[in-house]
Amino acid sequence: MSLDVEMLTVGAIAENCFLFRSAGSDRVLVVDPGEEAERILAAAAEMGTVEAILLTHCHFDHIGAVAPVAAATGAPVYCPKIETPLLADIMAFVPWEGFGPFESYDADETVEGGEALELAGLELDVIFTPGHSPGHVTYSVRDEEAIFSGDVLFQGSVGRVDLPGGDGPTLMQSISTLLGSHAEETVVYPGHMGVTTLGAERATNPFLASLAR
Repeated sequence: MSLDVEMLTVGAIAENCFLFRSAGSDRVLVVDPGEEAERILAAAAEMGTVEAILLTHCHFDHIGAVAPVAAATGAPVYCPKIETPLLADIMAFVPWEGFGPFESYDADETVEGGEALELAGLELDVIFTPGHSPGHVTYSVRDEEAIFSGDVLFQGSVGRVDLPGGDGPTLMQSISTLLGSHAEETVVYPGHMGVTTLGAERATNPFLASLAR
């Protein structure tokens, strides 16, 4: 089995929304539909039927298109449990003017980390990775050496910790957890910037120097 992944960089903050499926399947999962719902839906329609929408965290740039994508596809939305209030009242938590308006949404399912999800013919492990936000999770595709890391780890950088609920040492512990539980070849599909691997980040990311073996 291998993955078919499409990355759509959407919105003013250039957030990465991912659509993925098993190669040859027509059952699709969507991660973090941040904005540009029509573009996401068009891409999804070319890949197949959306079976679920997975949220890594609930900062507005990752959830702005959740409501219209969910309405159009009928797919359930999986949301970090302690961040469901943000999804349910998005505009109340937008920290800067000029963004939105975004339609709020009540999560269909919640995750906290530790869950094993069977969706679209894939097995996903939900890993609790706080630090960028209090309830942040990473979705690891079992047997595929692929993680959807949201805003934990980036190519050459890490998630910011200066927003409400952010914490630097907690973020570094979350990254350490990912490094310790996954192979170097694991592909990292991040919430911003380019696709990378855990091995490349361990070797070259200046923010991870303190975690070097």
